[in-house]
Amino acid sequence: MDSIATKVDQAAEAHGEAAVGFLRDLIRLQAQGEEAVQARIATACEELGCVVEKRRYKPASVMLKEEFASDAAMAAEEREAVLARFPGSGGGRSVIFFAHPDGEPFQPQHGWVHDPLAGEIDKGRMYGWGVADDLAGVATMVEALRAVLAAGVKPKGDVIMASTPSKRHARGVHALLHGGVHADAAVYLHPAESGVGMREVKALASGQLIIRIIVKGRLPDTQEPGHAAFAHTAINPIMKAQQVLAALAALDAKRGARVHHPALDAAIGRSTNLLVGDFKTLGDGRAARVPPAVQLSCALAFPPGERLADVQAEVEAALAEARAADPELNVEAIFLSGVTGAEVPLDHPLWVETSAAVLRGTGTAPHINPLHTSSDIRNPMVQSGIPCVGLGPLCGDLTQNGGRDEWVDVADYRRGVAVVAALIAGWCGAA
Repeated sequence: MDSIATKVDQAAEAHGEAAVGFLRDLIRLQAQGEEAVQARIATACEELGCVVEKRRYKPASVMLKEEFASDAAMAAEEREAVLARFPGSGGGRSVIFFAHPDGEPFQPQHGWVHDPLAGEIDKGRMYGWGVADDLAGVATMVEALRAVLAAGVKPKGDVIMASTPSKRHARGVHALLHGGVHADAAVYLHPAESGVGMREVKALASGQLIIRIIVKGRLPDTQEPGHAAFAHTAINPIMKAQQVLAALAALDAKRGARVHHPALDAAIGRSTNLLVGDFKTLGDGRAARVPPAVQLSCALAFPPGERLADVQAEVEAALAEARAADPELNVEAIFLSGVTGAEVPLDHPLWVETSAAVLRGTGTAPHINPLHTSSDIRNPMVQSGIPCVGLGPLCGDLTQNGGRDEWVDVADYRRGVAVVAALIAGWCGAA
């Protein structure tokens, strides 16, 4: 196996510049739209000898387990997933590599220093719209298989590559999983947002519930434009919202004391949190008028092992208790989206092989970062019972996080290709 791994490493190194060129191609093709990017990916996979399918689907029609999204939160248009299968020689374990080709909606007034659609390299970083989220992941899986085959190695198990839309609950990987695609393991290829590159592997993803809470008030019975003189006759939703905030804080404290996961407790000292991320009135903003309502936007993170429906029920119960304490409190919870957590244990063969591949490629044993709430590694585990981990190269300034000049470290991207190639040989077996 050492000789095979050495051949794969050498092939990845020899094809490193071509791998960088392929990633640059994907960045530039975004100017022609997502279908052009997917067509280039499909062509590259066909050139490697893969059997390639393009599956079109509507996100709203995709089956889900332990997950939901409201119509307002979900992409509505028909999408296309590219599925490429390289058949193994037999007797090995199969794997699904998946990544998403779609980035944040392009903004012409982007304010970047570098051309976002050129794939420029400056001081070891490649810049591009969506390069870290997640074109580098797509390019990595294609180039990793290319390196394996260039080394004269044939995987024993099937290698399945899936370029699947993901943004705004596009559900590309869900469509494939519920459309008959299955394997012994899955790997989500996505650069690490935490700034440590290949030293980190995602093997635990907490669940997350996104909630919009509306607190309604009652306007004073007057036609006067100013409400200050009549304020005592109104129900001010801002004041009532304080009761809702208190109820949410109490729920958060109760859950924090009761809900525990060893990895999360060790990493951050807490295993669940309820965050009120936004608070706004639904009026016209004038100081002398009572707003008709107040809106709170919340996110509740919860560990693997908790059921989504149970967490929702706890939120509903907390608000019901607040209503019972004050008959004038008019509050409604709207659950916008929810996903369930999942994890791969450290003694699982997938973690063992992944860790070995990262150690070989980087010289450093990886660690698990358990703080990636709602990571897509959950999808194969929750939807199909397929163990899944995630990894990718060093990146930064992601557009989805409000950054500019999104980048991927070129050297770490090339290392990532070698690591994934070694993982193919180790997990699938090699002939």
